[in-house]
Amino acid sequence: MKEYIPRPLYTLRIEPFIDKSLIKVITGQRRIGKSYVLLQLTDVIRRLNPNANIIYIDKELLEFSRLKNDTELYHYVKQKIAEKENNYLFVDEVQEIENFQLALRSLLNEEACDIYCTGSNAKMLSGELATHLAGRYIEFHIHSLSYAEFLTFHHLPDTQDSLKKFLIFGGMPYLYHLPLDENIIFEYLNSIYSTILLKDVVSRESIRNVSFLENLVAYLADNTGALFSAQNIYKYLKSQHVNMPVQTILNYLKALCNSFFVYKIQRIDTQGMKIFEVGDKYYFEDLGIRNAVNHFNYRNDINKWMENAVCIDLLRAGYQVYVGKNANKEIDFVARKGTQRLYIQVTYLLTDEDTLQREFGNLLEIPDNYPKYVVTMDEMSSGGNYQGIKQVHLRDFLLAENKEKL
Repeated sequence: MKEYIPRPLYTLRIEPFIDKSLIKVITGQRRIGKSYVLLQLTDVIRRLNPNANIIYIDKELLEFSRLKNDTELYHYVKQKIAEKENNYLFVDEVQEIENFQLALRSLLNEEACDIYCTGSNAKMLSGELATHLAGRYIEFHIHSLSYAEFLTFHHLPDTQDSLKKFLIFGGMPYLYHLPLDENIIFEYLNSIYSTILLKDVVSRESIRNVSFLENLVAYLADNTGALFSAQNIYKYLKSQHVNMPVQTILNYLKALCNSFFVYKIQRIDTQGMKIFEVGDKYYFEDLGIRNAVNHFNYRNDINKWMENAVCIDLLRAGYQVYVGKNANKEIDFVARKGTQRLYIQVTYLLTDEDTLQREFGNLLEIPDNYPKYVVTMDEMSSGGNYQGIKQVHLRDFLLAENKEKL
């Protein structure tokens, strides 16, 4: 049995759905820790039911390579079903099995077992599962380690130095096994990056121009948090004598998003909550991989890191995240969860009056009473208050379980 560090943020969300007639689909970027969440769930089930029959299929193991399609998956599971026992099916990287959704639909309809599976591509939800299992599955998305998890995994105190390590190395769980040395960490993260591009983007999405895809990733890394326009990239490429249609650029961006490698954050009007069709921003799932593929500089990149960390932290907490537009002013993030709403500005330091007026002033112009924060790296920042808007240190923001009550 593999040892693991518990990640209760996810298992506690999934536990209420154990033994419910829904397929539990666990999604996330490759190597983000989905397999270990599955393992933790098997232990939860064994505690609840010591006689549970666990059927576990890991498509990255050679012994399961023969399960290539829905028919082979279905017959394998049926052979493993134990009569008069509660049966639980776990399939890791289910998208590697052709037409897997047909087998899962049949097993669900037969009430043969309680089903859990993981996948590393969003097309699995928008295509395979949505077509055949609409309303019969529930998704749980796994992210890289939060700052709190990073401290736990690496036995670190909550200090400015630990935060810097988190922003540079990111939150890939396997780093737990490696010394926090740049050369070692980035060699590993570069190998993960190559695997994601090869297996989850190039192969899955039938990408032809791999060189351009890599250049596009480098562009996104260099422009993390900047308003993005495929048309602007097209014009830039044309100036460099590279002819790449706008639609191809959009297709490659979508492929990167489908692999959960980056997230597209759309702009929204803070007044009418209307989503704009242009002017998106892109943020990386894992800052460590972003830094591994881009020659970073702490002074130049700190604002990008902070924005990226806040964005993923909000997604991890279950918010829908947008870039806000209030008249001609930009709000870094508008976060929504049910009836809750947050407005957040992110800046490294409030070094002068102009910066203070810009960051706080943009929020002051929003005429509602939802919580508004300016997240900074000022050592004395947390607890500050400017006309009702709270200034919060990045560490405190990332560690807060309840963002509405900072």
